Amino acid sequence: MVKVRFAPSPTGYLHIGGLRTYLYNWLFAKKYKGKVVLRIEDTDRDRYIHGAAENIMSALKRIDLPWDEGPYFQSQRIGNYQNFAHKLIDNGNAYYCFCTSQRLETIRQEQRKNKLPPMYDGLCKVLPDKVVDKKLKSGSSYVIRLKVPAEETVSFDDEIHGTITVDLKTVDDQVLLKSDGWPTYHLANVVDDHLMGITHVIRGEEWLPSVPKHILIYRAFSWHIPTLVHLPLLLNRNKSKLSKRQGDIALEDFLGKGYLPHALINFLALLGWNPDTDKEVFTVTELVEKFSLSQVQKTSAIFNREKLDWLNGYYIRQMNLQRLTRLCIPYLIEGGRIRYIQNRKYKSKIKKFKIQKTGEIVNFRWLKKIVALEQERMKRLDQIGELTDFFFTDTLEYDPHILIWKKTTVDQVKNNLIQIHKILKRISRWRFHAKKIISALHQLANRQGTGEIFWPLRVALSGRKASPPPEEIAEILGKKKVLQRIDKAIEMLENKRITNNHDTSLK
Repeated sequence: MVKVRFAPSPTGYLHIGGLRTYLYNWLFAKKYKGKVVLRIEDTDRDRYIHGAAENIMSALKRIDLPWDEGPYFQSQRIGNYQNFAHKLIDNGNAYYCFCTSQRLETIRQEQRKNKLPPMYDGLCKVLPDKVVDKKLKSGSSYVIRLKVPAEETVSFDDEIHGTITVDLKTVDDQVLLKSDGWPTYHLANVVDDHLMGITHVIRGEEWLPSVPKHILIYRAFSWHIPTLVHLPLLLNRNKSKLSKRQGDIALEDFLGKGYLPHALINFLALLGWNPDTDKEVFTVTELVEKFSLSQVQKTSAIFNREKLDWLNGYYIRQMNLQRLTRLCIPYLIEGGRIRYIQNRKYKSKIKKFKIQKTGEIVNFRWLKKIVALEQERMKRLDQIGELTDFFFTDTLEYDPHILIWKKTTVDQVKNNLIQIHKILKRISRWRFHAKKIISALHQLANRQGTGEIFWPLRVALSGRKASPPPEEIAEILGKKKVLQRIDKAIEMLENKRITNNHDTSLK
């Protein structure tokens, strides 16, 4: 049975590249009816961040691709690694090293001075047994190092990169067990992969330099070596590595901005994997069916945020409006536009919200209408506040120049707004909906021109050049607010010195 593992270190939030690694492991396992193991590799206590493991697991749960076993924590398995490290001593594939940190630093400085790669010089590898026994009995501090045969080469096959051969002269006698009794990554990684029955190691190609050390450990125990798969890196458009130092590359960052889990899954699946089709939108089931390691490319993949935005927008447009509104509400609350209130007076189950700037009480249905207006334009959920801000205020701030449609004069715009005001005022507030508004303004638009009527109405209601259709905005705002905003626009035209500037950049 296929068995894979995802083994993040709790040193921060889950990198978006880490999510792709998890996704490829998950897709491969599910394709072959296998299992995914979650293993937290927390033996590096210097880099350990409290709460990071919980953050990683929480993020993975949010994308709804569940693991099958675990989580296992290496920090809870220390005794295993200590036992296996001493077995390597016993079979002659590792040795005690008593060198002090001061001596090791001196060696490194000398090597840097001579432009040599930093490696241990092997002093303790040739210590006589009597000397070793004496130091152990005296309680001397030690680490256990891997005994690397310097005159040999190691060859291994990688499913993506093919056969790779490494001269062991370039491989250091890696520390396996530190002086405090904790294992290093190399020992713990190999021991756990063996004990957990991992059949395929699928990880980023940054781990390729570690493979020779791991193979030597496998051989030292006469263990079977799993199939190795090293995934290409994710790069920015300038070919630089997608790094934590650049910010906004953690899974939490993307989820926080309103990228949908399925959009992220779909996008990441195509970063480095070729499904042999022009199709770009896949369900998880389709990804499982089509996924193949043989179609993972060798070259690094470019992280195209515009493509991610497009794909996320697609999934937003396909989403049920009820669910989309629920997902948008936290962003409206976080942005200070609304806050949730309890309807204690009627003990109603219908949720009520208070608009922070105006004090008005609105319900879920009203918010749903607003979200519906922007569902076609949204690319991320966190855009909902900015796109709909004009619904949550009584004061619009905008340049009155943008009320001018093309080559119409200020007086023409003002008179058109006056006519619009008169027509809309005659509609009862009970019938004040988009179709009725369009019908009422039809004759005026035929006389004056569609742009001449609906452009200044759009700006008066939204304060923007780009917005949903003005009649739809008007229906949600209601008659009273619509008339007030038209009055305000007329007042701005009267009070501001506006020239008939026909620069299209203002239109």
